[in-house]
Amino acid sequence: MTAYRVGITGCLGRMGAMLARAVTESPDCELAGGTVRNEHPKVGEDLGAVLGLGDLDAPITDDPLALFADADAVIDFTTPELAVKHAELAAQSKVVLVLGTTGLDEPAREMIRRAAIHTPVVEAPNMSLGVNLLLTLVTQVAAALDPDFDIEIVEMHHRHKVDAPSGTALALGRAAAEGRGVSLDEVADRGRDGVTGARKEGDIGFAVLRGGDIAGEHTVVFAGAGERIELTHKATDRAIFARGAVRAAVWARTEHPGHYSMKDVLGL
Repeated sequence: MTAYRVGITGCLGRMGAMLARAVTESPDCELAGGTVRNEHPKVGEDLGAVLGLGDLDAPITDDPLALFADADAVIDFTTPELAVKHAELAAQSKVVLVLGTTGLDEPAREMIRRAAIHTPVVEAPNMSLGVNLLLTLVTQVAAALDPDFDIEIVEMHHRHKVDAPSGTALALGRAAAEGRGVSLDEVADRGRDGVTGARKEGDIGFAVLRGGDIAGEHTVVFAGAGERIELTHKATDRAIFARGAVRAAVWARTEHPGHYSMKDVLGL
């Protein structure tokens, strides 16, 4: 097969640079280049050279259309507003889109689903193998336990994270709600302050912590009378997300248009 060219949006951000390096480490891919904000001082330079990887014929551009025209797949960990625009470009150019951006509202999610009619889109709030195994386990445990077990989800991330609860925490909430046969929107308790009264039976609660440089920690607590079950995933290196995203891009190369998740990629 010909070289599989993978581009990175927001390529000089902390996650973008990590994604670019992960692409170069994959034997199945070559780096197509990346995008940055308008009039960024690095526009026109080679992404490989900027990252200290040597000249890779991977231009940095402030024009997303140019990247999508030259790539077979694009990985996006940017912002909800940009993710929607990139999904439209992916649909128009039939480029595989791997979407790790979180904080999407329902209109944005609908735009992503429309893009997936025309091209493969792999969307996941967390690209790690461990978290996706955890999602499966949470659904199974929630289905097995009696309804009188309270479910609480605790997550902690670095001080720079802008959305809360994290996309992964919400995905864990959806997994627990699925196990119970309910809609998360109907049972989510995402904020407690002051005199809130007793905990409502059947709610799925969320607690959010921010600080330091923590890559990501998530715990799902099933608290019953006299016993408690806790399922936890701790990420110690953000590179696991980048490697998972590249794996998803390679997997989607041979897939038909559709809206996929990491469970599809991993065969879970």
